[in-house]
Amino acid sequence: MSEENKVLEYDEDDSLKFIQDHLPEDMQGEFSDDEINYVVDLIYEFYEEKGFLDENDDTEIEIDEDELLEFVLKNARKDAAKNAIRNFSDEQIEAIVAGELAYCDTLNLFD
Repeated sequence: MSEENKVLEYDEDDSLKFIQDHLPEDMQGEFSDDEINYVVDLIYEFYEEKGFLDENDDTEIEIDEDELLEFVLKNARKDAAKNAIRNFSDEQIEAIVAGELAYCDTLNLFD
């Protein structure tokens, strides 16, 4: 399967539903779609900075999940300090990131 076809399989609505469905029980229904999209956007900002979204690069991608999580946490804290977003707990961010990574695993986006 070509990289282009893999990218086309990603569906934001499916991602949101998947993440909402896979949050820990105590976090179910706690986040709006916009809040989840905010965290997912930070994940893709990380990918962009690392060059993972370059369609012309066939190099195998290995995502350092700790580095990814630190990037998302740092940026979410910065935006929360500016009152641009709500103040997420580390556990909330971790749950949303884990949900997005699990969704991408179902699509084999980074294989």
